[in-house]
Amino acid sequence: MPDAIIQTHDLTIGYVTRKATYPVQIRLSLEVFQGEMVCLIGPNGCGKSTLLRTIAGLQPPLRGEVRIDNLPLGKQSISDKARLLSLVLTDRVEVSNLTVFNLVAMGRNPYTDWLGKLTDHDKDLVNTALSQVHLEGYADHFINELSDGERQRAMIAKALVQDTPVILLDEPTAHLDINNRVEVMMLLHELARQTNKAIVLSTHELDLALQTADKLWLMTPKHGIAVGTPEDLILTNRFQKVFANNSYRFDPSTGNFMVKHAETPRVVSLKTIGTGYRAYWTERALVRNGYKISPDATDFVTVDEATDFWLFSKDGKEYVCSSLQELLAQMDLN
Repeated sequence: MPDAIIQTHDLTIGYVTRKATYPVQIRLSLEVFQGEMVCLIGPNGCGKSTLLRTIAGLQPPLRGEVRIDNLPLGKQSISDKARLLSLVLTDRVEVSNLTVFNLVAMGRNPYTDWLGKLTDHDKDLVNTALSQVHLEGYADHFINELSDGERQRAMIAKALVQDTPVILLDEPTAHLDINNRVEVMMLLHELARQTNKAIVLSTHELDLALQTADKLWLMTPKHGIAVGTPEDLILTNRFQKVFANNSYRFDPSTGNFMVKHAETPRVVSLKTIGTGYRAYWTERALVRNGYKISPDATDFVTVDEATDFWLFSKDGKEYVCSSLQELLAQMDLN
């Protein structure tokens, strides 16, 4: 098996003040391999940003070391670090009179002379990166003309042009709408495979991380980091334990977070004819409205997957409803 491109050895991260040292996570031994996308997830305050900043060399470790491409990061010069890893931060780019091409070309700074003159090779790399992030035809557009999603893809292109074996991203989908969040996460997953780079990102997009990450670094405030594929961490119940909450629960059968609605004395039996998704959404609607689903209930809702209506039965009477809204209203009346 090839050596990991990112390695941490006995790594302790945290902060030092005049009065004391505050460790956040201790004795971490982590690895990332080429072509992998790793998502760093966990509750607020567990040290995700601190770990990412330490791996990026923006703050020193309290103990241990970070190695990139088998080189100790702490012993590298600034220019050498810029050839080992590139970093995309959360901050929204606010510039005017700067074209997309010129922004992306800044990624070539570690390789150009002091004048920053681009060679034909540099320009080819910029155009290739724009193509990789699906911004062909945007080279001459100004940054302030782009949407938030396009700006983020431009920043990813800048990191690609820097030509490092590692790309680190801090909350790359923050402030994006759902379409762009999905697009950016899928793009990063594709780029890890296409470019053979190691991509590590911190994120609160738990559902997208479960669907796109090769591995998760599941961080907790007191119990270190669990490492594994999303599926392994779910099957071993580690994921559920980290995100246990009184307001919601993680459903391992669907991979979704479910709100815990307050139950009322209302109990109903749900009967399904055929197979499909109408029963699933019917149950969602009933639970959201305070009903407890029980096979022993005397009132019941029948869902026929082959029809477009619902049947509500109570005290020997039956009510036919053409929508879930009508069903819920009828149940409230009875």
